[in-house]
Amino acid sequence: MKLFGRTAAPTRAPCCSSISKASARPLSVRVLGAAAPATMVEPASIAELSRAEQLGKDQDAVRATVKEYYGETLKTSNDLRTSACTACKAPPPAVRAALADVPTEVKEKFYGCGNPIPAGIEGLRVLDLGCGSGRDCYVAAKLVGEKGSVTGVDMTPAQLEVAISHADAYCRDKLGYGKSNMTFIQGEIEYLDRAGLEDSSFDLVISNCVINLSPDKARVLSECYRVLAPGGEMHFSDVYVDRRLPQSVRSHPVLLGECLAGALYNNDFIRLCRKVGFTDPRQLECEEIQIHDAELRDQVGEARFYSITYRLFKVPGQIEDLCEDYGQVAVYKGTIPGHSHAYDLDDHHRFVTNKPMLVCGNTASMVGESWLAPHFTIIGDRAVHYGQFDCSGPKTTTGGAASPSNSAGACGPGGACC
Repeated sequence: MKLFGRTAAPTRAPCCSSISKASARPLSVRVLGAAAPATMVEPASIAELSRAEQLGKDQDAVRATVKEYYGETLKTSNDLRTSACTACKAPPPAVRAALADVPTEVKEKFYGCGNPIPAGIEGLRVLDLGCGSGRDCYVAAKLVGEKGSVTGVDMTPAQLEVAISHADAYCRDKLGYGKSNMTFIQGEIEYLDRAGLEDSSFDLVISNCVINLSPDKARVLSECYRVLAPGGEMHFSDVYVDRRLPQSVRSHPVLLGECLAGALYNNDFIRLCRKVGFTDPRQLECEEIQIHDAELRDQVGEARFYSITYRLFKVPGQIEDLCEDYGQVAVYKGTIPGHSHAYDLDDHHRFVTNKPMLVCGNTASMVGESWLAPHFTIIGDRAVHYGQFDCSGPKTTTGGAASPSNSAGACGPGGACC
């Protein structure tokens, strides 16, 4: 047999004579191709997340701590001891304009860490996980317009009471709608099914500094994937850390309430996303969190925490775990409100209006087969594959902070564009 002009030695099965007499014993016969499949062994940290034990084995105790902290301990955002649960940078103009009309009580009980509401969402069905007093729901209610809808889910009655109390008057008097386009549901974000939320019933899932508080983060992400319609997106801000935290930090009640104890190591978060179906997480913004309290700073040691906004797209069968080159080009039309000159898909994909940009298959799907599709033109398809896409260009963060992990944030050879 010849291979590229050279004679290739035929392969041979090992013969019995190669076994020493000392080890000779009856051998079981195994048919080629019939071997039992190998069992995949998860890394300990991912297995712990899969078992919902990152914050301990008693999930009810974790939820009780969170309910007490946000329902009773904190009266306003001024009571917080770190900057983790307050927005780290000014929101975009459209959000600032919408915030001006949001009732004061709703804003005072806001404990978010970022800006999870993208522009251009008019007419979309939006779900807010852990909506609290509803600040982001109120903003989204204006941005989606009267034909869109916003659903907020939270487990804390005291917070929901505030959200519900102002909804009708806000939509009628401030927005001029015939009726409220907001719905608030008491429920746990791990069990959206129990809250009555159906498969593929939302176009956009947002969340603001809440998932870190969940004792079962794997189920939260899995449920979000389930309720998103094909072409939908999970666009959310949360707290992450540059290393795996010790049990002493993860079991600290104040650090839990301040959104630090439950922060995921960024690489583990990306692994978890891929496991549940969000194959190529994209980082949009990153801001380092400041811990003002000396006691809490000492408790966390050298760990550094970040508020990061991620984008997770659901385009079934199209988003791969690596960036592949199909020769596709994306052109942004400049039609997203507030982004007439350019649009940032993530921290290293900036689309200049009307300028063709060579993109990997994943990026083409994110902008061409999602809710963003009306704003982009995609040239080319996946008929021809040209190998791995070169995503090794310079990486920046719009917030200016260093990325919490080079391996998680880099887009070098062998990785996706996360």
